Amino acid sequence: MKDTIPPIAKDLLIKEGDFFTIQLDEVELLSKQKFKSQVDVRYYYWLRKKVYKAYPYAVIASQRLDSLTERLKRIKRKSRKRKYTKIIQKYLEGEFTTQLKKMTHTEGRILIKLIHRQTGETAYRQVKELRSGWRAFWYNTTANLFRLSLKTEYHPEHVNEDFLVEDILQRAFINDQLEEYPPKVEFNFNKIYTKNKGLVDVEEYKKMFAKIKKKRLRREKRKN
Repeated sequence: MKDTIPPIAKDLLIKEGDFFTIQLDEVELLSKQKFKSQVDVRYYYWLRKKVYKAYPYAVIASQRLDSLTERLKRIKRKSRKRKYTKIIQKYLEGEFTTQLKKMTHTEGRILIKLIHRQTGETAYRQVKELRSGWRAFWYNTTANLFRLSLKTEYHPEHVNEDFLVEDILQRAFINDQLEEYPPKVEFNFNKIYTKNKGLVDVEEYKKMFAKIKKKRLRREKRKN
């Protein structure tokens, strides 16, 4: 907790039996997580690193789109609207594709999910509204080359990875490790967390790394 008791005025006399109240800021607390093993803790922190990397870009995308919407409302002439929209289109497309290329598969997937969390719409929908349906299809096809879909949504209430991502975010907000920006998709995380009983399930990542290890061993055998 970061709350501290405010200093009492020097000229305030407090007699025995007197009392006063202090208004403290509300502090959110999450119960301790439950891991099956120390190995699971390592996988959780591996995922946390991915979330910390992707979240700021999702926030930027949301802010840029909100700014675009507000400015377009103030522009009356259609020709100026089209011109301004094209400028933002090129910026967002360049920023989005550049960041996706720099990210791992897991980071890219989390970014796409967090864009839905922060904007209330899928990355595919965002591209479609800015460009034509064909352009959106092309971007989705390109993302699919990396086994990613721009149509992926964010559902922490029934998707395990999304629950883990939200758990990481909520703890980061509480500890001031990430700046909190309210999501535009509705869910009750406290209710979800209570239902999950704080259990951390990282089995999908164990399987993922096991497959990667097998592929690497096969390639090594082929070389020999």
